[in-house]
Amino acid sequence: MPVETARVACVPLFADLSTEQITEAAARFEERHVDAGRRLTTEGGGGYFFFVIDSGTAEVTHDGAVIATFGPGDFFGEAAIFRTLRRTATVTTTTPAVVLAMFGADFALLADHIPELRQKIDAAISERFQPDEHA
Repeated sequence: MPVETARVACVPLFADLSTEQITEAAARFEERHVDAGRRLTTEGGGGYFFFVIDSGTAEVTHDGAVIATFGPGDFFGEAAIFRTLRRTATVTTTTPAVVLAMFGADFALLADHIPELRQKIDAAISERFQPDEHA
């Protein structure tokens, strides 16, 4: 079942897109309810999904050190889909959370159809991968 368009429109990554583009993105997401302590990605693992936190929080670790905390509107998984092929960090929920998940191949197709989205993703990857930083 697709995620409501209004929820996707509230995510900063998608907020500037047209209604049609947001609708296309919403149709590709699935909603997942997860408990606190649930590992969503594992550093070094394959990157098959792109995630957006709808509610709740998650901790990002790299080499065992906490490097970020994510909350509603934050996204992750893009680097493994577009650049590294492997997860660069572990993301674990710190509260019960609702995440929106999209299969990586669908996310890649969406970004190919929406150049503005791809530009935002590329900018986020560049920002997250400053020398000696990972997210």
